[in-house]
Amino acid sequence: MPLAATLLVAWLAALPWQAQRPGPSKPKAEAGPFRTTLTVAQMTGKQAVIDTSMGTIVVDLRPDLAPNHVGYMMKLAADGAYDGTIFHRVIRLGIVQGGDPLTKDPAKQALYGTGGLGVLQAEHSAEPFTRGAVAAALRPNQPDSGGAQFFVCVSDQPSLAGQFTIFGRVSEGMDVLQQISMLPADGKGLPNERVTIRTMTIRDTPPPEPLPFADETAAQLAHHTAVLETTLGTITVAFNPEKAPEHVRNFLQLAQTGVYDGTAFHRVVKGFVAQTGALTSRRAPLTEKQQKRVHALQPEFNDLNHVKGIVSMARGDDPASATTSFFIVTGPAPSLDGKYTVFGRVVDGMDVVDRIDTAPVNGESPVTRIDLIKVRIIN
Repeated sequence: MPLAATLLVAWLAALPWQAQRPGPSKPKAEAGPFRTTLTVAQMTGKQAVIDTSMGTIVVDLRPDLAPNHVGYMMKLAADGAYDGTIFHRVIRLGIVQGGDPLTKDPAKQALYGTGGLGVLQAEHSAEPFTRGAVAAALRPNQPDSGGAQFFVCVSDQPSLAGQFTIFGRVSEGMDVLQQISMLPADGKGLPNERVTIRTMTIRDTPPPEPLPFADETAAQLAHHTAVLETTLGTITVAFNPEKAPEHVRNFLQLAQTGVYDGTAFHRVVKGFVAQTGALTSRRAPLTEKQQKRVHALQPEFNDLNHVKGIVSMARGDDPASATTSFFIVTGPAPSLDGKYTVFGRVVDGMDVVDRIDTAPVNGESPVTRIDLIKVRIIN
């Protein structure tokens, strides 16, 4: 069992992932049960945008699953009730909890986790407690005690099924939530750092962002060049979309989204290839938007030969396993012809390629890291 799951099981056994038990000065919650006056149709296609001190989180609200829970969050957001609250409980790579109105006041820390409850009746569904699920926090052993507090699953939590009400799912900002979950915390899960919800606003779900270069023809793709900024200088690459249109399109999309920024030339074989773009060499993890751009490519083997200056796509044993990693050929490599997809060529900066090719290596790894700092697309 993964460590995060093991810790969560232990956490749940000791103290259910519910609001802490109220102390003697139990705060009063709004009289319940709350029933929204909005119809499911009126709440469909809405998002909660949570601006926090560590980044923005966007939640797709699901009135089809739990209309009263969605209606209540929309009401509180409109009233500004979440503004100034904090995420008051975390479990590393497991769950993040927030929304307690008492957390606005640092002097009430002993009561964190007890506020804003007793308002909503359970609205259970078959929606799975997978990564990104947003659900209502409860008082221990009180299934109809939901309210302002909510938690987000940072990883899959199937053990919570049937106990809590899911009413939304994170569509953006899981990287932010993951970072919050990893903050140092005390024995009750309270982070040492106050991560504040600055504002929560409700908006209509915007239309999907157009995928760049998606509709361009091979002739249009050929007008683009890529400038590879490395720690040893700049390399300019032109493309051959007439031979490998989907590889060119994929490279442009990854580059424009910043997927290649911060990777390294992780493999250098003198007089053969200099390889970069592997996500395992990236200094920072991909954002969700970047992750969505990464996918395996069908091969587009062609008659372009692997000669010095050629840019070709790396892959595993499966011909359809290429994703992000690519290489620049630094000498004649006929053994690669027809087995790897050539999609571009160096048109400026071969002196930089030569410097990479002659850099000291330990095996095939450069002794000193050679960064691909940024890839810029020139139209």
